[in-house]
Amino acid sequence: MNHGIVLTYTLTPRWLALTRAERNEMRAAHIEPVFARYADRITARFFDAEAFNGRISDFAVLETEDLGAYYFLIEALRDTPLITDGYLVLGEILIGVRDGFQAYERTLGAAPQAGAGA
Repeated sequence: MNHGIVLTYTLTPRWLALTRAERNEMRAAHIEPVFARYADRITARFFDAEAFNGRISDFAVLETEDLGAYYFLIEALRDTPLITDGYLVLGEILIGVRDGFQAYERTLGAAPQAGAGA
């Protein structure tokens, strides 16, 4: 099953106090390698939201068939200075199954329908 995950987060004033060059260095040194490590199992797209939302500054949309890889990616991110040093605070995480109802309906075709044959 393909899982879609919306990972919301807020970049803190500490992050915003960094120069853009320092932010780019941090991303290149700590974030990109984590996502690269799982790129064969997780796709990620990143969105800025601060101009449209007061609760979060950004969100990522991840897709994976491997929830274990997703879990390890989050653990790896938690070990980076981005989180350990308070530059980023994770927010709400939403997860769903792409077309899950269709997968469920396919399982119904294999089982006898209630009341059939009576």
